[in-house]
Amino acid sequence: MKKVRITQTRSAIRKSDKQKATLMALGLRRVGMAREHAVTPQLQGMLKKVDFLVKVEAI
Repeated sequence: MKKVRITQTRSAIRKSDKQKATLMALGLRRVGMAREHAVTPQLQGMLKKVDFLVKVEAI
């Protein structure tokens, strides 16, 4: 299964509660933090909601 590394690049300050909750669900709490996840349709939807706050790299 494909994996991706997701890194938070921008702050969640002044963003909607849904966007903050999505970042928390991804395991990201602060700028510069990175997590690895398997690519699923659910993950792709989450990334679409916060694509301007994160950087995604294929592993």
